Amino acid sequence: MIGLLCSVGCFHAFGQGIFSCVDSKGRRLTADRPIAECLDREQNELNPNATVRRKLGPSLTGDERTAEEEKNRKIAQERSVAIETKRRERAMLNRYPNQASHDKERHAAIVVVDEIIATTTQRSGELASQRVALENEAEFFKSAPSKTPARLKRMIEEHEQHQAAQTRFVADLAGEKQRVNNRFDVELAQLRRLWSLQVAPVVPVTASAPSPVAKK
Repeated sequence: MIGLLCSVGCFHAFGQGIFSCVDSKGRRLTADRPIAECLDREQNELNPNATVRRKLGPSLTGDERTAEEEKNRKIAQERSVAIETKRRERAMLNRYPNQASHDKERHAAIVVVDEIIATTTQRSGELASQRVALENEAEFFKSAPSKTPARLKRMIEEHEQHQAAQTRFVADLAGEKQRVNNRFDVELAQLRRLWSLQVAPVVPVTASAPSPVAKK
């Protein structure tokens, strides 16, 4: 047992704070270092004038310490997520102070997609024209396909690859416009909530001038 029964005079003997606690048997123990018998309970570190300098919580087991660290990690993570969420919300409000600014950016994004769709449609038309020309050329060898020139076979094969890639690209564009609208819809729902939370400016009340008093 390292705990000591000590009077207040011990403070001067040790030249530092004294640790004090009541152990599981109800005994008041004091020592010049944390008391082993009280590791499972709160201890007080006292100043030389016998006032409490600080309180030491119960020492944790390995499993308890792991659980405590995990709890603290989750709290820190949640705090970090909350800070990042606030940062993103402030950035959104700075970028979109009102719905008109958000609608304007949505329209600009849709215009970009529409322009790509228009270019893609034009390219699809060009590929269709090229396909007709290749088919007309291959018509001469329809009765004897084995005599089809290697150059023509290669051109037809390359055209089919280009057309397949174009078809995939057109399919992607068909969904891109919807994805853009969905993204802006989600943003708009968040922004409406943030706009509603903004404090309305306080309009100062102008005191009205007193009514003139009629002369008697």
